Amino acid sequence: MTPRAIALTALLLAGSAGLAPVHAADDHIVLASTTSTEQSGLFGHLLPAFAEATGIRVRVVAVGTGQAFEIARRGDADGLLVHDGEGERRFVEAGYATERADVMYNDFVIIGPAEDPTGIAEAESVAEALRRIAEAEAPFASRGDDSGTHRAEQRLWEAAGVKPGGGWWYRELGSGMGPTLNTAAAMDAYVMSDRATWAAFRNRQSLALLFEGDEALFNQYGSILIDPERHPHLKHDLAERWHQWLLSEQGQQAIAEFTVNGEPLFFPNARPD
Repeated sequence: MTPRAIALTALLLAGSAGLAPVHAADDHIVLASTTSTEQSGLFGHLLPAFAEATGIRVRVVAVGTGQAFEIARRGDADGLLVHDGEGERRFVEAGYATERADVMYNDFVIIGPAEDPTGIAEAESVAEALRRIAEAEAPFASRGDDSGTHRAEQRLWEAAGVKPGGGWWYRELGSGMGPTLNTAAAMDAYVMSDRATWAAFRNRQSLALLFEGDEALFNQYGSILIDPERHPHLKHDLAERWHQWLLSEQGQQAIAEFTVNGEPLFFPNARPD
């Protein structure tokens, strides 16, 4: 027998012996998602559970939400999991997707030097907290990368009536959440983070969580199915299985069970009424 025939026979015998099925090499999808879901450790928790349930592997491209949209527009990802509701609606309305569903949520928080020189911990709203930072020209590290977090931050500055760009104190870094937190720690600067990445962040130095709880800091994540007519080459059947698993009781429970130091970081589905 040739080496190829021997190998094929071995695989067939393994299957007949009741061993775990051998999945085809293309039983995977590419998911464009955010750095917050990656750097918080969520995918390290979810993806093995999904693979065990379905045999489908997920390869994550973790970038800012704006970049994730662009990757999907080009047809370079089979699915999307992002957190910019306005951008997600535009993506669907432009014909790039057939479905979008709320999957989970958490919130943003404002981090800063533990001594809190601007007193944002006493602010009554996130708008007031941001105005205090701007009026004091206290160092603020912004992701500046068109991510979902950066987009939310920009909307909050606008709602506060502040245009932060142009001042020496406001640093747009063009980096993911983890590197931005590292820079903020080195600068002793204020920074807005998603709660999950902050909870998993270890290099805190003198940084502390100073402001939280405003409804304006709500952070919804959505799963999006890409239109098969626009990009027929994608693995739409496998991507839909991922999408439906996230929404299933099993997937929602897996999301709820993910914790860091006993703290749940993402909550299933949509914000309760």
